[in-house]
Amino acid sequence: MGSVAKKGLQLYLAQLQQHPLRTKMITAGVLSATSDIVAQKLSGIQKLQLKRLLLKVIFGAAYLGPFGHFFHILLDKLFKGKKDTKTVAKKVVVEQLTVSPWNNMMFMLYYGLVIEGRPWIQVKSKIKKEYPTVQYTSWTFWPVIGWVNHLYVPLQFRVVVQSVVACFWGIFLNLRAKSMVTKG
Repeated sequence: MGSVAKKGLQLYLAQLQQHPLRTKMITAGVLSATSDIVAQKLSGIQKLQLKRLLLKVIFGAAYLGPFGHFFHILLDKLFKGKKDTKTVAKKVVVEQLTVSPWNNMMFMLYYGLVIEGRPWIQVKSKIKKEYPTVQYTSWTFWPVIGWVNHLYVPLQFRVVVQSVVACFWGIFLNLRAKSMVTKG
């Protein structure tokens, strides 16, 4: 690893150790931005929509980072930090039956109401139509990530790992939301 990259990683890890919540918030915001930039380009948007990008950064930094931070701490406390396969399976089930549906719903609400500025009746109709597919897709993808995350990743890095994967999931959700707009 180059000395600049190595130094950057060391600084990041130090910040994660000294200021875990703030670092996870910034990381989630940056990765939300990355996700949105890629999604905008893949969906054919020629000129970057800065307002949309800023709103996605706010969602990542103000919601996803803190929510993930506190959820993983709570989950570890509930299961007393155990990492045996039976406990990890329970953690994944809890995560998939609570956080997964909640986060997907929150994203779809935020995207429709805040980012697109659509009226509630339209957002409600789109969610009613599209949410089951988004959630089903989530349940085919995220349990594997959760399993690996809870079994192999130390607590302080779980939100970061989840945020990196969520960057790609966000591209999927953005493209899905975009298809909801073009179909609806």
